[in-house]
Amino acid sequence: MTLDDLNPGDEAVISGYAHELGDEFRLLEMGLIVGSKIQFIKNAPFGDPIQVRLRGYDLSLRRELAKSILLSKPITTS
Repeated sequence: MTLDDLNPGDEAVISGYAHELGDEFRLLEMGLIVGSKIQFIKNAPFGDPIQVRLRGYDLSLRRELAKSILLSKPITTS
């Protein structure tokens, strides 16, 4: 599962990055660290970029980059 697969309101944990990405350092600088909880907030009107929330701040990412961020199973709130 990737960050691109989530729907607004869904939460998951970052588990890694796709091998073809090659720009993991930039993701780490933005706070997208393996083990961090991330919440999908919303899509832009035409679907790109997306807005996510992690570590107490909101971040906008291009959908193409979101496809390279691997996630563990979504966190259920029950």
